[in-house]
Amino acid sequence: MDSFIYSLNSTIPIFLVMIVGGVIKKLGIVDDHFVKVANKYVFLVALPVLLFHDLSKTNFTEQFDIKFVLFCVIVTILMFVLTWIGTELFMKDDTMKGSFVQGSCRSSAAILGMAFIQNMYSDTGMAPLMIVAAVPLFNIFAVTILTFKAHPEAFGEHIEQGENALEDGKEQDDLITKSATKVNNHANIKKACINIAKNPIIIGIVLGLLSSLAGFTYHPIIQKTIDSIAQTATPIALICIGAGFEGRKAIKKIKPTAISSFIKLILLAAIFIPVAVWMGFRNQELVAILIMLASPSTVTCYIMARNMDNDAVLASSIVVMTTLFASVTLTGWIFVLKLACLI
Repeated sequence: MDSFIYSLNSTIPIFLVMIVGGVIKKLGIVDDHFVKVANKYVFLVALPVLLFHDLSKTNFTEQFDIKFVLFCVIVTILMFVLTWIGTELFMKDDTMKGSFVQGSCRSSAAILGMAFIQNMYSDTGMAPLMIVAAVPLFNIFAVTILTFKAHPEAFGEHIEQGENALEDGKEQDDLITKSATKVNNHANIKKACINIAKNPIIIGIVLGLLSSLAGFTYHPIIQKTIDSIAQTATPIALICIGAGFEGRKAIKKIKPTAISSFIKLILLAAIFIPVAVWMGFRNQELVAILIMLASPSTVTCYIMARNMDNDAVLASSIVVMTTLFASVTLTGWIFVLKLACLI
């Protein structure tokens, strides 16, 4: 029962704030322009500051565990790569693939994870170390996937221009397609690298880690300013999801939403939690790994999908569904782990 209350306290308020966003949009208090500007603010300012805030206050030299870090890194790489391969094999609609993959793999480790572990253990334990190991990779993979799976308007223009410039014929058509594909692939690789390097969330993580390792302390005025901005990230992001949620369109995408939610909340944990137990991880380490694998999809999925020309409707649907059911699935996982005397 205690685990159930912990889960409800962590997940239900998040879902209720989303509902508030939808209600105030219906009442005309906010509009689409507000949602667009607020999304940009969260992506460029609030979330990076939140991650900087959490990581800069953590003493990594005392908590560093190479075995734990390597496990988080390897598992993160595996789950993204395997999910991406499976999506390419089985999903026909290319425009949904980016949002589907990141929604299936990106956990709310920084936002929900910290609160959940604090509820259980009164301190964040290994969560900051998990964030340093996994969250940068979450963002690197997400930026890469979203860049390659962005709606290909420019690619279509290249082909159309080539077709107009050359005479008809199968050989020439093949040449156009191959040339356009090659140019597009090179452009996407370059764009992905640039997007990774300038991704505000990654920058926030790097600066927070460097600040922690250097032992920087900030004047109370600066620290309170950072605290205030960091506190705006989650509520504004959740309000934007609620206000931007398009129910009728989401219903049409219920199948990919349900599959992605199953992967996010159940399948990944079912595969990798036994491996973590076999490797000897227990208590806070195991809970941090569980949060990495089975917590709801992060609100950043929606923010980034919308800002990078991917399927924002599917992304928001996955965030809403995983948040709604996480209180049940996380409680189930906690119950199983406690029953096995692992936490």
